[in-house]
Amino acid sequence: MTARSGPGTASPPILDAHMHLWDLSIGKHPWLCGKTIPFRYGDYAAIRRSFSIHDYRRASAGFDLRGTVYVEAEWDPEDPLGETRWVHAVAAREGLPSAMVAQAWLDRDEVEELLAAQAAFPLVRGIRHKPRAAPVPDRVERGAPGSLSCPRFARGFALLARYGLSYDLQVVWWHLPEAADLFARHPEVRVVLNHTGLPADRSPEGIAGWRAAMARLAELPQVVVKISGLGLPGRPWTVADNGPIVRTVLELFGVERCLFASNWPVDTLCADFRTIYEGFLEITRELCAEERRKLFFENACRVYRIDPARLATS
Repeated sequence: MTARSGPGTASPPILDAHMHLWDLSIGKHPWLCGKTIPFRYGDYAAIRRSFSIHDYRRASAGFDLRGTVYVEAEWDPEDPLGETRWVHAVAAREGLPSAMVAQAWLDRDEVEELLAAQAAFPLVRGIRHKPRAAPVPDRVERGAPGSLSCPRFARGFALLARYGLSYDLQVVWWHLPEAADLFARHPEVRVVLNHTGLPADRSPEGIAGWRAAMARLAELPQVVVKISGLGLPGRPWTVADNGPIVRTVLELFGVERCLFASNWPVDTLCADFRTIYEGFLEITRELCAEERRKLFFENACRVYRIDPARLATS
């Protein structure tokens, strides 16, 4: 890797806090095997193929990768435990991933049974349920079925602490105020905001709205932010575009409550692994080595309850 000067010269170890795998021969990913869906990066034909741990290791070669967190990848929603079994088989064979965020639908009648079953797997640390979202800020409908303010969703969310599970939230930023209302009622549940709150609109108005929503969420100490998913449709991933976003999140949440992640292979639609992680290194070059180690490695270990002593060293 390129040598750098300044306080953060040394590259820290990495625990990639958000990555995916899929084997399309299994036929369990409707969005990849069947009809295409509206997608925030536009055309995603390039990732409609299988991605294995071997592919991931090639992509991340040259970095001090210690471990990864697999996040559910829109597996068949009628078979959420099938994905969990498959990931555990991969980990037993390949040594990665190190932990897992599994699928569960919080507004379903059988949610408690499913949470109990998911929590029984040794790699499962949390669940992800992408709530219903409005396409634009002025169309947010409080209480809509499947939304963060839906009573059925809130009932399922309240069960997470009982099973020792955290919650990974992926939703566009204009739903963060209602998310904050829900989370404030359940401070015992660790929340990991995915993909930096999805600041796709980089206009002054869009950034102002995103920042205000993120500031509201930052008031809740149980919320941490996964700095990832920063690609923009039709544009390459650059430090110029994404540096201000990263620095704003660090300002609002502090180093202790942020962690870096690749969102591989989804973000290969806008950059390769090296570009993204070298971008994170460049953006944080003025931070001290201890702060960078937290962002790239230690915070993810803490949030996803991974013993660093059990992780491989490169």
